[in-house]
Amino acid sequence: MNELRLTLDTPGERLDKALAAALADFSRTQIQRLIENGLVAVDGVVAAKVGQKVEGGERVVVRVPPVVPAAIQPEAIPLAIVYEDDDIIVIDKPAGMIVHPSAGHVRGTLAHAVLGHDPEIEGVGGEQRPGIVHRLDKETSGLIVVAKNDRAHRDLQRQFKSRAVEKVYTALVDGAPPTDRGRIETPIGRDPRNRKRMAVVSGDLGREAITEYRVVEKFQAHTLVEARPRTGRTHQIRVHFAFLGCPVAGDTVYGRRHSTIATPRHFLHAARLTLALPSTGGRKVFDAPLPEALQQVLFDLRSRS
Repeated sequence: MNELRLTLDTPGERLDKALAAALADFSRTQIQRLIENGLVAVDGVVAAKVGQKVEGGERVVVRVPPVVPAAIQPEAIPLAIVYEDDDIIVIDKPAGMIVHPSAGHVRGTLAHAVLGHDPEIEGVGGEQRPGIVHRLDKETSGLIVVAKNDRAHRDLQRQFKSRAVEKVYTALVDGAPPTDRGRIETPIGRDPRNRKRMAVVSGDLGREAITEYRVVEKFQAHTLVEARPRTGRTHQIRVHFAFLGCPVAGDTVYGRRHSTIATPRHFLHAARLTLALPSTGGRKVFDAPLPEALQQVLFDLRSRS
């Protein structure tokens, strides 16, 4: 049983709401369930109800029972494999595929497909994320690397942590960035107004986030850019371009509610991945062409021009 200890500083707030704001990794529903199960104590007394008021300064202990995940079952899902050796698989992930299981997504993920391709990867890096060392958003297509054994998994983790892996994304944005080349360096953290979103926040509330970009092609109301994230924060590219005032086209979470152009999803593709092969240490570049649906979007824009 894991224990979380904190002091509340939101007088007049409901207990469940105050805890949900303080514990970014838990939803309000999860907090309410913990309170109802007698797993939250306020100043040494088990909380009586989820809506009890906070006076400020209370010391709270939240006991979180361990999660016992169900083993992932291999699924025969076709994969677009760009490269494979004894240590890694580089996959061109399609838009619409979730990388690993989560609430509401217990089948059909990349993790299920990877195990269907090679069942021996089971357990590498954790039962729920077999071989996976980084991720792409559900609607982001492109390159992702999977480790086939623990040695390769550790090696890839080291490369990502030291920023030795180079990632290049192709993005179409609404409007245009302020310069043809630039570097966005602003911390990213949970949006204090909506904990399910990320946002540019002050330094003490977020983590360092750096994205470099260059303009590739200009259209009347859109710009094609090449983005190079130097850090790996959740939704980083989408948040950073929204911060610049030129959100990724089709991004209804961080951009415009109604897309300014006909696009099947947000226009973001992981086009290039450069890393050192765990087997030899030699660096290798992998490329994934822009999906046909996104190529059609550019064709339509060029036709208008």
